[in-house]
Amino acid sequence: MRVILNLFLILFEIAACAAIAWSGLAHAVLFAAATGLLAFVLGLRLEVLRLRNELPFYFGPGNALRGLFVPIVGFGEALFKGLLAAVAALFTFSGTDQSRLFWVAVAFGLTIYAGAALLRFLSIRLDARPERWGFFRLAPPLGLLFSAAIALLAAYGLVPSPTVGDIGWTIVWEMPKIPTVEQASELFFRLKQAFDDFVVTLLSAYLNPTWARAVGIIISVNVLAGFVASLYAAVIAGIVRRLE
Repeated sequence: MRVILNLFLILFEIAACAAIAWSGLAHAVLFAAATGLLAFVLGLRLEVLRLRNELPFYFGPGNALRGLFVPIVGFGEALFKGLLAAVAALFTFSGTDQSRLFWVAVAFGLTIYAGAALLRFLSIRLDARPERWGFFRLAPPLGLLFSAAIALLAAYGLVPSPTVGDIGWTIVWEMPKIPTVEQASELFFRLKQAFDDFVVTLLSAYLNPTWARAVGIIISVNVLAGFVASLYAAVIAGIVRRLE
């Protein structure tokens, strides 16, 4: 029964990650709105709990600020993180190049799965709470993982790496005066890819090409997708632990 249960949970994790990635691919705007709302709702509870534990460290357990400070600051932080997650989700999945978006969705799904598996491992071994560890705390490593995946896809030509001339042609001849969200997101992606390539080329003059590529992955805007991936990894890992 234990083997069957583990197989079921693994299949559930894979199906959940694939469903989330497909949702972003098929309905980018709705996915971004849902992501922002989820981050806000989840953050309201977690931020308040965190502040209630942190406040005595700074002000003492009986400080009068606790009753007013905690809900106001918790609401503000939850709102900010919700907006950040929504914007990151929108620019991750919005665009006009469907081939590129497909591979971005694949990389995103794999990133979520890696995060959920890590949180489940920490929960089993160290009794860690997936929601508290995964909610934005896991964003930096998952963002780096997603950025590395995009860099690898670009190296194999599955994700385009446009030149400055390509971007200039798009802006002058292809972009309307009032671009749609998809068109603006596609242009933004091309700009950040061109910037990443420029940074790597610049650093290669002073560093080993491998190290230059590693630094480019770290400072890439693609790292912001980690805020979205960590959110869904925390939710999936929390559901799996409850099922267990």
